[in-house]
Amino acid sequence: MIYLYIDKYNIKLLSLKKTILGQQEISFFQKKYETLLIKEGKIESIDLLASAIKEAINLAKPSIIFEKNVCLILPQESFFFLRCEVPVDIATSAINAFIKDKARAKIEVNLDETINDYYVVKSDKQKFINFYALRIDDLEKLNQAFFLTDLKIEKIIPDTLAYFKLFEKTLRREKKETIFYVFYEKDTISGYLFDSLGLLQNQKWSASLSNQNIENILKEKVNQLAKENIKINRIILSGSLSEKVRQDIFTKSVGVWTNPLKRIISNFYNDYLKLLIINPSIQLPILDLDMCFGAFIFSQESKGFSISKKNAGNKIKKMPNIALLSLLKKELLIFLASFLLSFLFFILISNLNLKTKLSLPKINITPTPTTEPSPTPTPTPAFKKEDLKIKVLNGSGVRGKAGDVKEILKNIGYGEILTDNADNFDYKITQINVKKDKIQAAILIKNDLKDYISSPKIGQLSENENADVVIIIGQDFK
Repeated sequence: MIYLYIDKYNIKLLSLKKTILGQQEISFFQKKYETLLIKEGKIESIDLLASAIKEAINLAKPSIIFEKNVCLILPQESFFFLRCEVPVDIATSAINAFIKDKARAKIEVNLDETINDYYVVKSDKQKFINFYALRIDDLEKLNQAFFLTDLKIEKIIPDTLAYFKLFEKTLRREKKETIFYVFYEKDTISGYLFDSLGLLQNQKWSASLSNQNIENILKEKVNQLAKENIKINRIILSGSLSEKVRQDIFTKSVGVWTNPLKRIISNFYNDYLKLLIINPSIQLPILDLDMCFGAFIFSQESKGFSISKKNAGNKIKKMPNIALLSLLKKELLIFLASFLLSFLFFILISNLNLKTKLSLPKINITPTPTTEPSPTPTPTPAFKKEDLKIKVLNGSGVRGKAGDVKEILKNIGYGEILTDNADNFDYKITQINVKKDKIQAAILIKNDLKDYISSPKIGQLSENENADVVIIIGQDFK
């Protein structure tokens, strides 16, 4: 999955490709453009945005990206937003109708012209709905831009939900806090206001750092909010420049307890960090890509949330009009040119064959019998069965299948075997993936399991994998 963030001038990207053993290979990109990409939450130019996305895909580090599915992260201003308290004991089935009635009454847009979803946050005594809606017209423009890049939007997440997910685990539900999430850049600082139950204010705050230091600007903002009866309990500081901040001195200067995001991630989200396979020669700017990392965590923990598909019905047009028509015209021209050339070539060959038949005498040719070559024997492997490190993953959906296969392999002489579930249970055909230097193991195991599978897929494992062989059991395994 590609986690792609777009705002006024910025594109930030974090691509995660899941390996067989469940880790994530990463590529990333970030760039600030001189030209506006999004203005007031809407695309300025479809072609310009498509060009910027292509650049991000092609220039990502450490390698070009081949993933196609995108989780798109858009700034809060792209959405209509409603925060609403609901009864703690309300039935889950009743929430949707409840929030839709509230939204129709309070949001200045026809809900039938949007796609929308909501996120529920609750404490012991309160339950709040954070409702987000995106115009279908805006989504269609986004789809056109992504169509030009051969990418597909799987889901859309507001940046505020990604930020909230990054510190949600630090919250104590019994204690209501007001949190100021601040992103520290070279020339500007910006942020959103949250409390323990989600986004508190829809507007994004920003300020220039040209004449003042960050501590004085934040202190002034905190005092201004206090006059509005909003007391800030905690500041969370993100952005790569936040690494240079000394927490105790910064807290004293601003007058509000400050948490550097890097410390929060290492303490509360280290399990997610461990999933990332990071090239040691390249430093991952996790604090600059905080919204992408937050969207990754949110997608893992809130799989049901998806603005791009849920409640869309048949309201979204099938595909971009202009781009699709242009492409179809091009394909039609190519087809007609190919057909014409093929026809001319056929006429030419027919004439040549006719002349050859007229000029050459008939010759009787007696076919020479041939013998089938004898099969090449499989070379003896340079390793023993019992020395192979094998991992068996259940991708069939049949409970206990990995354990059954482990027993089969054990009984015919294989040694160290680990079992686990695959990344999903929809594998139709069994796969045998081996390291390059153990390629003979695939033939060996295929032959040993011939009574159970007829035509497994053979693949190659990365040299970074711990196992020599990874077998993913499919539904074809008897």
